[in-house]
Amino acid sequence: MSDQLRPRASLRTAVVWEVLKDALERRVKATGREALDVLDTGGGTGNFAVPVARLGHRVTVVDPSPNALFALERRADEAGVADRVRGVQGDILGLFDVVERNGYDAVLCHGVLEYVDDPAEGVRNAVDALRPSGALSLLGAGLGGAVLARALAGHFTEARQALTDPDGRWGAGDPVPRRFTAGQLSALVTDAGVEVGAVHGVRVFADLVPGVLVDTEPGAMDELLRLEAAVAELPAFHSVATQLHVLGEKRA
Repeated sequence: MSDQLRPRASLRTAVVWEVLKDALERRVKATGREALDVLDTGGGTGNFAVPVARLGHRVTVVDPSPNALFALERRADEAGVADRVRGVQGDILGLFDVVERNGYDAVLCHGVLEYVDDPAEGVRNAVDALRPSGALSLLGAGLGGAVLARALAGHFTEARQALTDPDGRWGAGDPVPRRFTAGQLSALVTDAGVEVGAVHGVRVFADLVPGVLVDTEPGAMDELLRLEAAVAELPAFHSVATQLHVLGEKRA
């Protein structure tokens, strides 16, 4: 679990990174090319883009924040992959103002759909950027995880509000504009022309375990990572995950 092979050795990214890395390896074998063209929409400062570039792939990051793109450039330079990472300012709803259609072997859409006015259009654009049989990695906020977190914090009214609100929000102070169930994300992907390969629950336990336990108990971090990986594909745990990850392949 080296930092060289994933964005950071953390509970927040470990499951998604391992799944994504495997998907990229499969695309390498399928295309016969060692270097893939990867698009990271909303990729920000490069938490995934830079490690993907370390694997030898060419990565284009589209993000609306110039500050994030500046940090991405610096990070890529420090990692020695500046020649394989390109940042452009834009967003997923205006994606084809800055990138080409059908130009990428894999598209990452992580933490984007929560904040766009039209999630369905966002997914369609991500899929339209893919070449036939290209891989889509989609990560969104999970409804069940928010309900559970509010309830465990003693905010029962907010938990019930999140459960019944059309966007999964627990109140006016909720910083996340929209949350999803696994079924909703899978439907968005399927409707856009992608065959769902797997759905993963992300941060099922990580946000509920006291940080002091993970930091001070010998071996606790590694064991929690193994537990997260073990339950990630089990549907029973998707309903309580903080995030949901859908991996799919564009129909040829």
